[in-house]
Amino acid sequence: MANWKKICIFFTFSLLICICIAVVVTVLRPYKAVVAADSKICSEVGRDILKEGGSAADAAIAALLCTSVVNPLSMGIGGGSIFTIMSKNGSVKIINSRETVPKAVKEDLLSDCPCSETGGIVWMGVPGEIRGYERVHRLYGRLPWSRLFQPTIRLAREGVKMSKTVARYLHVIRNRGARQLFEDEKGRMLKEGDTMKFEELADTLEEIAENGADEFYTGETAEKLLCDMQRAGGSITLEDLRSVAVSELEPWKVSLGDYTMYFPPPPSGASVVSFILNVMEGYNLNPASLEGKERVLTYHRYVEASKFANAQRKLMKDPRFNDVKKAYAITEKEFADHIRKMITDDRTHDNQYYNVTPEVDTQGTTHVSVLDEDGMAVSVTSTINYMFGCGEFSPQTGVIFNNQLADFCHRADKIQTGERPPSSMAPMILRSTKTDDLIIIGASGGTMITTGVTMALMNYLWFGNSLKHSIAEPVVFVDSKNRLSFETDFDEEVIEALKDRKDTVKYKKYFYNVVNAISKRGGTIYAYSDNRKDGEAAGY
Repeated sequence: MANWKKICIFFTFSLLICICIAVVVTVLRPYKAVVAADSKICSEVGRDILKEGGSAADAAIAALLCTSVVNPLSMGIGGGSIFTIMSKNGSVKIINSRETVPKAVKEDLLSDCPCSETGGIVWMGVPGEIRGYERVHRLYGRLPWSRLFQPTIRLAREGVKMSKTVARYLHVIRNRGARQLFEDEKGRMLKEGDTMKFEELADTLEEIAENGADEFYTGETAEKLLCDMQRAGGSITLEDLRSVAVSELEPWKVSLGDYTMYFPPPPSGASVVSFILNVMEGYNLNPASLEGKERVLTYHRYVEASKFANAQRKLMKDPRFNDVKKAYAITEKEFADHIRKMITDDRTHDNQYYNVTPEVDTQGTTHVSVLDEDGMAVSVTSTINYMFGCGEFSPQTGVIFNNQLADFCHRADKIQTGERPPSSMAPMILRSTKTDDLIIIGASGGTMITTGVTMALMNYLWFGNSLKHSIAEPVVFVDSKNRLSFETDFDEEVIEALKDRKDTVKYKKYFYNVVNAISKRGGTIYAYSDNRKDGEAAGY
């Protein structure tokens, strides 16, 4: 009997070891190629495209299309996006297809700032999303254009289960508009776990897949869109749609230790991320910076740097219409050195000290990071701005309309036809100057994008955390009025210490700093999709 007990104990112990190994392999699994989107379904859609021989660009487009039906509150073909793409030879290009101001925009629109929770269709910008996909596919695609649409067309027709993320925010749709997309045949709102179907959107995607991007901008789909937009009170015309152009740009580059950061110029908000990182780099941070009393000091300095960063957001303007020399200047080491000298370690200051310009805090957006076997990397952020955009949609096409013009509020005195609004988007690629190490990163969450990307990079580069823990660590968010909000499980000692420094604390129920990233270190590739949106990466 004693021998049988020993045998049972041995096999039980062996089984536990196998389970532990399986868990570790699942969580820390290295890949040859991988996609990190904000849902498992869409990561897998992108992964399957890679398996078929598609490029990282193909996979990114397919994952974004998928996200438009799995997380329709965040993005869709009625919005816009910014791609940061690194070819296998190391060259980097920015493809900006953000929305633009229509020709017949209301002259005194900005006098109505801040707009309401959704703002209505008067805040809609001309969508550039599909034109962006077209340009990216032409430059970097391998698989046929139509192939990238097929998984999403199937999902839209057969239906997808409503996630808790979508269900949580249905209440923000105040008007009748987009609510119709999320009601059953009896007019009752769907719940978590119910099946969402998007038949009209599936038809639209089929037309675009077959006829190309022109279908959305000059074809029958364009006519249907215009009809529905005009019925809803919109100002976009066929001329606006026909004139949509994509910007193909060189990235801005900033050194950060052994890495070079590549990111989009304004109106992207990535230079604000680089500013905070430049300031914090000067403190020579390391794992010991989060130990004992140093932990409080480190977070105090980060909070102060974030307050100065808030003042710089007003510089993130479309360079085709504005002088962005000052925006570039905030990425320079000298400016970071100057700001670091203004940070006092024992106290905070009134808002005027940081020269703050208030802005609207938004929460929408999605991000996808991709790395393929050939070494091509894609970091892309897409949005319809607020949750469910402007709260209106096109019944004939199934397209949800954006409210991107709201991003001009408190950041501009006037707007011009064709101008792109400021953004917090920060799709970034970091490459080591000494090794082949890479970080492909970005986030969703509106103004929380800056928080998500900055703190994840600090955790990963300086505090010795894994990619997963770098993203999952609780954050402190500094809003546009310099109030602090702490995520659940944030260090209570730090919270109390910052309160003692007279920081104002505002409590938030939910945090939207959803980071999806890929790292390549020592030749091994890891990926992590943020659990805050129940994301999961997929690769092989």
